[in-house]
Amino acid sequence: MKIRGKIIKYGDNVNTDEIIPATYLVTVDPQKLGEHCMEGIDKDFVKKVKASPVVVAGRNFGCGSSREHAPLALKGAGVKCVVASSFARIFFRNAINIGLPIIESRECAENCREKDLLEIDTDKGIIRNITQDKVFSICPYPEFIQKFIEEGGIDSWVKKRVYG
Repeated sequence: MKIRGKIIKYGDNVNTDEIIPATYLVTVDPQKLGEHCMEGIDKDFVKKVKASPVVVAGRNFGCGSSREHAPLALKGAGVKCVVASSFARIFFRNAINIGLPIIESRECAENCREKDLLEIDTDKGIIRNITQDKVFSICPYPEFIQKFIEEGGIDSWVKKRVYG
């Protein structure tokens, strides 16, 4: 899988309440959640993500409440991928479950700047920072996780196999 886009950069400990405030948890519609994504820490996120669809962050991205709404909001806002030094484990699992590509790379998170252009190749296990002419190695996804993401999440993956 290949993903290309400019980045929006955040620091450490971005929590699920900041990704999608509890006020909006009355829906699971990704587009509606996406309209309010990150508004607690970045009022311009929804505008910025159109030109910069890759989020890069520090440690412990997605910490806090264990809600699937957070990755749904990111996906609904138009985020193509999240790269972080580390993720809260429940956020990591929820993101995979809904088909949002997420990648752990401390090296990338520490060396990329806002609006750098990244090219991510999960098959080859590399992130190329086109702006800075740097390459970072990443662990490729196991094949079954790659399929979940490519098919839009575990629900879509299961439905395809059950209903054809």
